[in-house]
Amino acid sequence: MTVEIGFDRNATRVEALNALLWQIMNEYSVSDDEGPLADAIETYLRNLGHLTVRRHGDTVVASTDLGRDRRVILAGHIDTVPVIDNFPPKWLEPGDPLIRADVAEVHPGERVLWGRGATDMKPSDAVMLYLAATLTEPKFDLTYVFYDHEEVAAPLNGLRKVVEAHPDWIQGDFAIIGEPTSCGIEGGCNGTIRFDVICHGVAAHSARAWMGENAIHKAADVLNRLNAYEPQTITVEGLDYREGLNATLISGGKGTNVIPDECRVHVNYRFAPDKTLAEAKALMIGVDAGAELGNGEHVATGGVFDGYGIEMKDESPAARPGMDTPLARSLAALAKERTGRDPLAKLGWTDVARFSQLGIPAVNMGAGDALLAHKHDEQVPESDLIRLADILEEWLS
Repeated sequence: MTVEIGFDRNATRVEALNALLWQIMNEYSVSDDEGPLADAIETYLRNLGHLTVRRHGDTVVASTDLGRDRRVILAGHIDTVPVIDNFPPKWLEPGDPLIRADVAEVHPGERVLWGRGATDMKPSDAVMLYLAATLTEPKFDLTYVFYDHEEVAAPLNGLRKVVEAHPDWIQGDFAIIGEPTSCGIEGGCNGTIRFDVICHGVAAHSARAWMGENAIHKAADVLNRLNAYEPQTITVEGLDYREGLNATLISGGKGTNVIPDECRVHVNYRFAPDKTLAEAKALMIGVDAGAELGNGEHVATGGVFDGYGIEMKDESPAARPGMDTPLARSLAALAKERTGRDPLAKLGWTDVARFSQLGIPAVNMGAGDALLAHKHDEQVPESDLIRLADILEEWLS
């Protein structure tokens, strides 16, 4: 079935925003299944007539060419995490028991959209689609990027692939990533590395356990090291970034009566933007461990997991706040005027880091509360959609 998105040009602004959000929310787009939504977005943008539209894989890029002296990039991912009994979406009227108490307290008497992607990050996508249609004379040239595979491992990221294949498509002076921030500004982001810490043993029959070495038991020391870690809060350019080091998976054993010869503890380190990727890895596994993505197991030569086997699984650098540029300062001032919020640190990883690597200052700003992202009762109040459109429309005009 062909998906169509659009709105009646006689519709009010609120009706148009709600229509776009409802349409893209009703399109299932869990990572690996973004194709139909990307098709619909490409068709919608091409039909507008005033944008240059390009596509790479399931990432769609649309740009104005008005000869302005500066260019702003507005980027949003179109994939979601897997569904947990929260698709298709629902509009919830005030008083509906599915509206979270914390949302109802802050937004009393307000309609709420519930369902997968309602926070992360289809409301921001809907606002960008609306602006792409209606903002025909902005004060900056604009590039809209709707990209796939943000919610999975970094090598699959659609924005990354476009940057590598078509760097000329992603050029600008400033970028806004539509990650949920309740319409405030969140600067920079923590970096992330994920790796297996590997304990080795010797297999044996469990009836003759003394003939082997139990790798699962050896993992106790790894867990003790994790428990001993004290998370740090590090201030970077006035914003506070909280770090974290956690085991997120553990696996081992080949049978109920076999002494296990291997146990893997999967570890995720979230590090503040005062560190480079290399510095973060050194803190975990030492300077000369040699462990890189795709090159198998290496022994840690220092750091928290000194002496253990390490296999790298994923890594992405942090991004400094970048709040010292004129464009960032002016947007932050307007956001504070409308929301009452000063800029905060973004604690999760986002693609502001990718823009930072390109030398493009970037901030996170989007509809929805980041604390509700990926939850089974993901939801967004209607006013967040309108507020985000208000702020961006005024700032870009």
